[in-house]
Amino acid sequence: MKTLTTLCVSVALMMGAGLAQADVSPAKTVELSTSGAILAFDKLDQTALAQHPKATIVDTELDESYGRYIYQVDLRDDKGQKWEVEMDAATGEILKNRQDD
Repeated sequence: MKTLTTLCVSVALMMGAGLAQADVSPAKTVELSTSGAILAFDKLDQTALAQHPKATIVDTELDESYGRYIYQVDLRDDKGQKWEVEMDAATGEILKNRQDD
């Protein structure tokens, strides 16, 4: 019985975590950008590139996490290293800047 309870609680926690962070739909992304709720994507991209000046953008993604919009930029530098930069999409504040495997 304890195992079943533990399993149910674990599944519930994982489901809750999945709901806490979700990809923003393309239509919502355009709405947020044009309304000024988030910064322009070119400005966010420039902020990410400033962290790794000789890098190129490989991928971008906008997520919502606990009511906050997070813009994630995947970069590859001139040495072939991958980097992941996460920013608050409304302010441009760098939240994470780490090497990605």
